[in-house]
Amino acid sequence: MADSELPPLASVEQALAEASISVDAAELHGSICGLLSAGGRLAGGDWLEALAIEGPRIGAGSVLDRLRSETLQQLSDSEFGFDLLLPEDGADLGDRVEALSGWCRGFLGGFGLGISSAGKLSDEAREALEDLARIAQSELSFEDGEDDENALSEIIEFVRVAVLLLHSEGGGSSANSTLH
Repeated sequence: MADSELPPLASVEQALAEASISVDAAELHGSICGLLSAGGRLAGGDWLEALAIEGPRIGAGSVLDRLRSETLQQLSDSEFGFDLLLPEDGADLGDRVEALSGWCRGFLGGFGLGISSAGKLSDEAREALEDLARIAQSELSFEDGEDDENALSEIIEFVRVAVLLLHSEGGGSSANSTLH
């Protein structure tokens, strides 16, 4: 499963625009990850409904369907080959920070839709959720190019690991979520 790769951000953004879905790609990916991490299901062509997003039925094999299925594969990867769908490293730092914040907001929303009780989570997982909420709400400011790049990379890695922890504790597994 380690070869699972998300569709490019630009392709997802284009597919969302063409389908008149008013959510950005990073936030959608966060929502998918959140719901799957909480043990929710995203099956069939109407999986956007599970995320409380209005949109058309998603066709099998489409860019958006590939985003869903590749995300499921990445989250279930025993080698932790999970990536966040964010702008590339060379993109504007402010845009990347904004996308990360949107990704975290999406994750929290999706997790909230899928989780039956946060009481089942360990203290470490609850703390990870709180940290994701702080990232989602914060307006991070950066002033020193290289140090800021390093700081953002560390925050992204923290989010990635937090999501894997929440996925393992929140009931997310390939048995709970199907690729159909």
